[in-house]
Amino acid sequence: MKIILTAINAKYIHSNLAVYSLKAYAKKYSEHISLAEYTINQQLDEILLDLYKQKPDVLCFSCYIWNISYVETLIHEIHKILPDLPIWLGGPEVSYDALKVLKDLPEVTGVMKGEGEETFLEIASYYVERKEESYLQNIKGISYRNKCGEIKENPWREIMDLSKVPFVYEDMDEFKNKIIYYETSRGCPFSCSYCLSSVDKSLRFRALELVKKELQFFLDNKVPQVKFVDRTFNCKHDHALTIWRYIAEHDNGITNFHFEISADLLNEEELELLGTMREGLVQLEIGVQSTNPKTIKEIKRTMRFEKVACAVRKVNSGRNIHQHLDLIAGLPYENYESFGQSFNDVYALSPEQLQLGFLKVLKGSYMEEHIKEYGLVYKNFPPYEVLYTKWLPYEDVLKLKRIEEMVEIYYNSGQFSYTLEHLVKEFETPFIFFEQLGEYYEKHSFHMVSHSRITRYEILLGFVEKYVKEKMDLYRQLLVFDLYLRENIKSRPVFAGENAVDKEWLSEFYEKESKEHRYLCGYEKYDKRQLRKMTHIEKFTYDVLGDGRKKDTVILFDYQNRSKLNYQATIFHL
Repeated sequence: MKIILTAINAKYIHSNLAVYSLKAYAKKYSEHISLAEYTINQQLDEILLDLYKQKPDVLCFSCYIWNISYVETLIHEIHKILPDLPIWLGGPEVSYDALKVLKDLPEVTGVMKGEGEETFLEIASYYVERKEESYLQNIKGISYRNKCGEIKENPWREIMDLSKVPFVYEDMDEFKNKIIYYETSRGCPFSCSYCLSSVDKSLRFRALELVKKELQFFLDNKVPQVKFVDRTFNCKHDHALTIWRYIAEHDNGITNFHFEISADLLNEEELELLGTMREGLVQLEIGVQSTNPKTIKEIKRTMRFEKVACAVRKVNSGRNIHQHLDLIAGLPYENYESFGQSFNDVYALSPEQLQLGFLKVLKGSYMEEHIKEYGLVYKNFPPYEVLYTKWLPYEDVLKLKRIEEMVEIYYNSGQFSYTLEHLVKEFETPFIFFEQLGEYYEKHSFHMVSHSRITRYEILLGFVEKYVKEKMDLYRQLLVFDLYLRENIKSRPVFAGENAVDKEWLSEFYEKESKEHRYLCGYEKYDKRQLRKMTHIEKFTYDVLGDGRKKDTVILFDYQNRSKLNYQATIFHL
């Protein structure tokens, strides 16, 4: 008997924690269970061939919003070549409308609803031990099709003790070059109407002694990054504080830990601890979604933006933690203007990344139940993204799409930080700046092309020429500064012009630095020619690090010592 747990991931670097957990929990049948991980970017024929060659007796798929269309197509095709193969589905994309899934996909044998460890163990038992079909009647948490073709729906399973879920990362070779996902809680205390966590009220936590042991395993193995999948990691203060203290006290100088939190829940003790952490030890993802009070109330979200703002600023002041703040367009009572205000409110907090997302109407969510009330129209295919609402017409959604692209290119890339700091102030609001930049892109058909990094700089300089032509020299130099801050580029772009540093002075500087090392720590084994290749010196006629006024400034860029927060080179005034 061979049961294959199949995961179709969004990217190669992703791993699917769910299928590993199912296999680990069904350890008694491990010799009969195999894992197969692929990505949605692979050719369907390639996966079809691979699964066929493995000759499964039972095939299971982990289903999510990003892979369900791919999985459905794969099911149709594999059923043609293996018509008698039992196929089971599980995951959030099929759990809440299992009956519809079985009706729409006649090839599917059954659906595992909700958390699947105990359910999968019983299904594995059914097949491995070749039990009678009547056994399926007693498995909670499934909907299935019997041998007569009748669809049966069993009750949902009671929630399990999270500490009973095995740790899946004993052999790190399986996860080489993959993002590591880790879970210390399931469920969420909040009831946000757009989220499926609002359906599951069963919040529970993994025992902290287990968590410490498993965190130490990651630290000992020098895992580059661990992403916690807890829906609201800091909803229980002693749980969050204990874990943050542990990783701070046992920091290996390498591993980064990613947490999704509610910033308004952070207390002074937690903020103080976060402020002491090594640069790059943790990063925080914070869902703001909207700052419109009416919207926040309607979506049943518990979020006090003034407290969020205070906490984000406090964390920012430490300059040691990457913060990623999210907004969602298409929520009730949020029109174009009020979304612009939400954008400006969040932009003012200067997060490392500002994610502008669009409402996805998930099956089984409260939001789905109120689509008529909200005039909410969304795409029929995954990820079921909003097209328009009675507050936000489709034309405005398209404008926000343009703004989203500009934010990704020019803000979230981190490649234009000093230029944007000045340029945004030339416009009434940050939202208007990105709106105008998006229109500029569309007018010149720049949005239809995949541009090189240098071309992005040139396009932004062209935008400056249109709106603030009198400051072209300043912005050209700011762009040059931003360019060299991130990259030791040897082929100097045309827009940068000639470097004004005197060549004789440059030679004398590196001759002296190779002996004295006044600035470049860690370069002691290199000679002056190597130092020159590994660093960069640029002369500016504006104060690019300050207020942008006329001022001769010479800056040394040290690329061996970069910020772990934003990857910028260390700089020195000469």
